[in-house]
Amino acid sequence: MLFRRRGKHSGSKRKRLVLVAVLLFGLLVGGAVGAVALYRRGYLQINHPTLKDYPVRGVDVSAFQRTIDWPRLVAGAKINFAFIKASEGSQIKDRRFSENWSAAHGLVARSAYHFFTFCSPGTVQAANFLDTLPVDGELPPAVDVEFGGNCTSYRSLAAVRTELRVFLSSVRAATHLKAILYVTSQSYDRIVRGYFDGYPLWVRDVVSAPSVAHFPGLSFWQYAGNGRAPGVRGLIDLNAFVGSRSKYRAFLRLGAAH
Repeated sequence: MLFRRRGKHSGSKRKRLVLVAVLLFGLLVGGAVGAVALYRRGYLQINHPTLKDYPVRGVDVSAFQRTIDWPRLVAGAKINFAFIKASEGSQIKDRRFSENWSAAHGLVARSAYHFFTFCSPGTVQAANFLDTLPVDGELPPAVDVEFGGNCTSYRSLAAVRTELRVFLSSVRAATHLKAILYVTSQSYDRIVRGYFDGYPLWVRDVVSAPSVAHFPGLSFWQYAGNGRAPGVRGLIDLNAFVGSRSKYRAFLRLGAAH
């Protein structure tokens, strides 16, 4: 009887341990699911750059944000600049570009950007962008170079570089400015690095802060893709200028002209 009682108690203890383990696992899973949900809804972000280190802030927008209340956005989020999508590939023009460009005038420094597709000639893409590009931007134009959302049937990365070089040359000839290159770590390492030196960079990293050592020419940092801001329904990308306010003013004065 004594032996059986011990076995009964041991079994109960094991059951309790299993129950505790299951409860802890459930809490961990529930916490992870909750964290992902908060992140996707813009209530949780990984990067939190301080205003002391990055005093100049901005956003980038497209038709995805629908109608934006620009005065409310600028006042509430205290932003200084905005990258506004103008075009994509050979034919697409952002349907809210003109609306956003006009509404942001006088409120923030503006840059029009083009999403560069890997499967279209650089000359045709440049023509599409330049046909949309206004002449009154306060910041140089920008080009988004990334694998995310891009075509996958390109011939080679060498061919992509060739067409990108044609695009950039066409934009520079028309504007007398070097375009700002938007890159991810992947697109920078595989396409841009060592081939487009001297261009100002706008780097996406939503996990950590990019370094000038790895990204020479680092000028802007997209630190969150799930931001929330007054005047915007849904999520918005958050950015910072990499440098002081005086350095930012110098960038505005000189742009990327050479």
